[in-house]
Amino acid sequence: MRRVVTPEILDSSDCPPAEVEKSLRDLSRINRWFGGVATTRKMIERVAAETGRKHFSLLEVAAGHGEVPKVAARQLAKRGITVEITLLDRAHSHLLPGNPSVVADALALPFPDNSFDLVSSSLFAHHLEPDELGRFVAEALRVCRVAVLINDLVRHPLHLGLVYAGWPLMRSHVSRVDGIASVRRAYTPEEIKTLFASYRAAKQLQARPHFLFRMGVVAWKAPTVVH
Repeated sequence: MRRVVTPEILDSSDCPPAEVEKSLRDLSRINRWFGGVATTRKMIERVAAETGRKHFSLLEVAAGHGEVPKVAARQLAKRGITVEITLLDRAHSHLLPGNPSVVADALALPFPDNSFDLVSSSLFAHHLEPDELGRFVAEALRVCRVAVLINDLVRHPLHLGLVYAGWPLMRSHVSRVDGIASVRRAYTPEEIKTLFASYRAAKQLQARPHFLFRMGVVAWKAPTVVH
């Protein structure tokens, strides 16, 4: 299935606020029901197991309502793993009040090096072209201390069929149109591995398939070499 890039309505500043809200709530439900939250939770569990750590600061990029990391953090807390979350999005209207949050460009993160243990994103990577994804990963590796976590869709014909089948679950027309566009422009795990191969700041990459055509990518930060 060839990758096809079609602009998504939610990315546009012209999307009416009421449709933005309905679409973000659709995304929250989809992430809870169909593997989005589980994918992020499992990646954090993997990092905890490999590092032996039980507490992480996490920057969620292109966060929207921040449902994925917040629900994952509640589930992880029951297992003794605590996550301190900061949300970042390009639009203030996408963020909910009452959360530590920043409005900024994901490709130019406004933080010093090594500001967070983890930098995470959910359903963001497919919005970026390969050169933009490279810039995001470079910024995320700069800002993190431990690893970058990418939770995204896998492009596959069957996945496209599932999106059409799931239309009745979506309350927003924007969600239906953008859902199709998202699958068509998503990457495959093999494509992600190829893209990451040239990033020297990453010492190791793990890209694994998850439930219902999700993939979880963990890019471990390479130690800083002092000359």
